[in-house]
Amino acid sequence: MSDFHSWWTVAVLVVFLAIVIWAWSGRRHEDFEQAARIPLDDDEPLLEPGRARPARGANKGSGNG
Repeated sequence: MSDFHSWWTVAVLVVFLAIVIWAWSGRRHEDFEQAARIPLDDDEPLLEPGRARPARGANKGSGNG
């Protein structure tokens, strides 16, 4: 059983290192950059050009209970 645990540990280490090398390879850089921009690209602008920023909490009601 001890041999199994040793081989299993080595196998998991090799898989982990393969994933790290894949993720940090130069060929993946552009794909990850594009994926990182998804949350920013999907948003519509909050303000129209030339308009002042609304006061904080202006659209939430009074909130004073």
